[in-house]
Amino acid sequence: MVAYRQLPVEAFPDLTNNQVVIVTEAPALAAPEVEQRVTYPIEIAMMGVPNTEQVRSISKFGLSMVTVVFDDAVPIYFARQLVAERLADARGRLPDGLDPVLGPVATAFGEIYQYLIEGDGGDPMSIKTLHDWEIRTRLRSVRGVSEVNSWGGLTRQYQVVVDPARLEKYGLTLRQIYAAIASNNTSFSGGYIEHSSERYTVRGVGLAAGETDLSDIVLKATGGTPVTVGDVAVVAVAPMPRQGAVTRDGRGESVAGMVIMLKGENGRDVAARVKTRMAEVEQQLPEGLKIVPFYDQSEVIGRTARTVRTNLVEGCLLVIGVLFLFLRDVRAALIVATVIPLAMLTGFIGMRVFGVSANLMSLGAVDFGLIVDGAVVMMENFVRRRPEMEAALAAGDPGAHHRHDRGRLFAGPAVEVARPILFGVLIIIAVYIPVFTLEGLEGKMFRPMAITICSALFGALLLSLTAVPVASSYLLSLSGGHHAGPWFERLKTRYVAHLENAMNHHWRTIGVALAVVSAAVASIPFLGTEFMPRLDEGSILVETRKYPSVSLAESIEISTRVEQVLDQMPEVRQVVTKLGRPDLATEAMGIYQGDVYVQLHPTDEWTTGRTTKEELIDAMAASLSQFPGMTFNFTQPMAMRLDEVVSGVKADVAVKVFGPNPAELQRLGEQIRVLLAGVRGSADVQMEVLSGAAQIQVDVDRRAIARYGLNVEDVQDVVETAVGGMPITQVLDGARRFDVVMRFPEARRTDIRALADLPLLAPGGERVPLERVAHLVEMSAPEAINHENGERRIVVQTNVRGRDVGSFVEDAAARLRATVTLPAGYYLTWGGQFENQQRAMARLRLVVPLSIAIIFLLLFVMFQRLRQAALVLLNVPFALVGGVAALWILGLTLNLSAAVGFIALFGVAVLNGVVLVASINRLRSHGEAIRPAVLTGAATRLKPVLMTALVEVIGLSPIVLSHGAGSEVQRPFASVISGGIVTSTLLTLVMLPTLYEMIERRATEER
Repeated sequence: MVAYRQLPVEAFPDLTNNQVVIVTEAPALAAPEVEQRVTYPIEIAMMGVPNTEQVRSISKFGLSMVTVVFDDAVPIYFARQLVAERLADARGRLPDGLDPVLGPVATAFGEIYQYLIEGDGGDPMSIKTLHDWEIRTRLRSVRGVSEVNSWGGLTRQYQVVVDPARLEKYGLTLRQIYAAIASNNTSFSGGYIEHSSERYTVRGVGLAAGETDLSDIVLKATGGTPVTVGDVAVVAVAPMPRQGAVTRDGRGESVAGMVIMLKGENGRDVAARVKTRMAEVEQQLPEGLKIVPFYDQSEVIGRTARTVRTNLVEGCLLVIGVLFLFLRDVRAALIVATVIPLAMLTGFIGMRVFGVSANLMSLGAVDFGLIVDGAVVMMENFVRRRPEMEAALAAGDPGAHHRHDRGRLFAGPAVEVARPILFGVLIIIAVYIPVFTLEGLEGKMFRPMAITICSALFGALLLSLTAVPVASSYLLSLSGGHHAGPWFERLKTRYVAHLENAMNHHWRTIGVALAVVSAAVASIPFLGTEFMPRLDEGSILVETRKYPSVSLAESIEISTRVEQVLDQMPEVRQVVTKLGRPDLATEAMGIYQGDVYVQLHPTDEWTTGRTTKEELIDAMAASLSQFPGMTFNFTQPMAMRLDEVVSGVKADVAVKVFGPNPAELQRLGEQIRVLLAGVRGSADVQMEVLSGAAQIQVDVDRRAIARYGLNVEDVQDVVETAVGGMPITQVLDGARRFDVVMRFPEARRTDIRALADLPLLAPGGERVPLERVAHLVEMSAPEAINHENGERRIVVQTNVRGRDVGSFVEDAAARLRATVTLPAGYYLTWGGQFENQQRAMARLRLVVPLSIAIIFLLLFVMFQRLRQAALVLLNVPFALVGGVAALWILGLTLNLSAAVGFIALFGVAVLNGVVLVASINRLRSHGEAIRPAVLTGAATRLKPVLMTALVEVIGLSPIVLSHGAGSEVQRPFASVISGGIVTSTLLTLVMLPTLYEMIERRATEER
């Protein structure tokens, strides 16, 4: 119970790879300079860090992000220490003033809570200031929160707007203003003095407190008259130039915050603590402001938890009902049912020991029928042998008169089935062991499930062999005999007759079985393949892209119109768009990119006739097609972040092209984009934007600046001050910090003509326009430069709708090989979900034979005969028939969930064969002939075989039939097992006895 109460609860296991992100903001550098001067030095420093799997990067205007992916076994804080040590070496090769920092200790699922601050209680600047210095600070102190990010709004800044004419009038330079302001905004200390037996500390206060103090700073004195900053510039509070914005519901801009959870924390608990603190914060907001959440990951956790809880409860109740139906004894049914909660407690202990959270994968596919299999076989034997015990009691057996000695009566039946139970359950546990060898996302998905099931099965095995016999000896009544019920007696009579007929025509029976198995195997290539079904998060995220040269104001306007279109749909409850990147660059989006969070009403409230998200997405895509030049990608918040963080790709299928020349990469990418768009099933086809950003390039004429006695630094100061602003210092207001930036008036930086007229002051006193010492050219420039392991690359990506991913890639690859010729030095790879699928299936091609080999080894240990081990192993292809049939009937693909279901099915299917063959062997050891032993053994074990099969199928039926949140991930796994058990049971009851007689009769004749 302690382990159960301490289990963290999540919607899904954390699938993020182990990575450290290095973020470097370089406001004055364009993408090529960021790549050459920032990204390359950091990448080179990171190459060769121990236990790294990949180094990838993105270089954009003003930003470099380098991601170092480590092996999962490396502790995250040790990984960060390794990166920090290498980063210290790289800092000396970076431009002055740049300070690389490590991203938050978080994962793709760490963005647990996002909200807006709205109302008429303040302007965008005051609201942003309130959030940055009050709300954000209070939320960061919540236990389990790694970071709180700000997005949108206007950041307060003190701007010293210099008039170039006045600068020339007083003979001053920008460097003089910079130095004067920096040296006049400081505090100092004189140490301390001691006087009259007391010590006094000496504190000097020279900090500027606002616009007036900054304006009064003296720059020089002419004839005894001081020239101040106010004489050459206007000092005012103004918004900082920004790289992002937030809009909502088609009503304009807003200010947003995002709570990022610390890696390894309990998502549900952290979200609860954040909401509690948020309620406290909201009470202290200024009049007219309120906090409106627009994304709460705990809602996804809650929905998936309800699905898991419902499936578990319904499965447990159905299993108990089946037990009572067959055993027809309330006490017997309850004793077996008690194994379920006790075994699950063992499972919780295993989860706690191995650090597994309670989520959709660890608990969602637990089959209670599987857990009680051993107890069912044990209890059925007790109930069947009860008439013998009752006879012993009537005959006056001394052991039957004393309750503490009643165990002697149960010992014989218990020992009789203990060995097959032991090996049967061990086989089921053993087949899960290869699941632990899965790598990457697939390993993180299914290891939690394997740990939970193996732990619970181990507990169930111990209970079946110990607690069930002991409890039965105390609680099970010996009176009443063995009541099978008329319906079962009729079923058994018909079964024996049918079995005898099958044994008399054994070649016909074998032929039918071979035909069925062959048909199932032959149909597998036509099932279609994919990596994993998508978890339905209950919301939609639309990634939008505009032309790279779009301005922020125009991007906001277009996004507002997109929101208005989406908001008209009755299914939509709320729409929020995040453009560009936030203050803390956890995102590398440009202002032409946007993430549109679309919150939906519950499906049962939809009134338009659309019933699925796929239909709604198609309608959205049709409505948004009215925006020319824009591209859209439909996904979900958690899925998008996972794809982006793990592989840098946000779609089902991606083609990565590597090569040295950006122009050639762009050409090849466009060719592949057109090709993918023509393949059936492609949707939301996009190509990474490498170029298209508008740029004014200032090429310094070295001869010209030498003629005027100027340096490149003088040109740099003027251009940076005019356009981006030159940071000087900060004004302190308690805990708040506001930048002081020097820049030119707006009129001096509106277009290329205004920049050309920017004045430079030469040492000789000449006023030199910028165009005399530099060539200004408008051109298209790189928007982003992406690297993977040090090589430039471009990604063309697409989602797949209306068909499976595997067949789509086969068609696309065939067309690509026929039409695209790669120059020397260029190559391509396939990525996205398809890359995960290929890796997982390659591993499964090794894992599945290993599972079968383990089953065979245990069977040989059990029976000590190769022929009988091979005979029981025939249940594997028989089980395959039902698993494949279930996928066809339910319209499912052969994805990773289904593949792992087949692995589990092979172990489950063997259990009944073990019980049946062990029963026949026991009868033969008592001297019975082969056929009578086969018929009697099969008839005797009909009930336990049917019971174990039925409780397993019934236990999984809530998952197979469920349509709750997360059911799409569990359904393939449960469907394969359910279908496989049905066919393996039917074939086990007929084929196994038939083949047993043939094999053993031939072995007897050879002897």
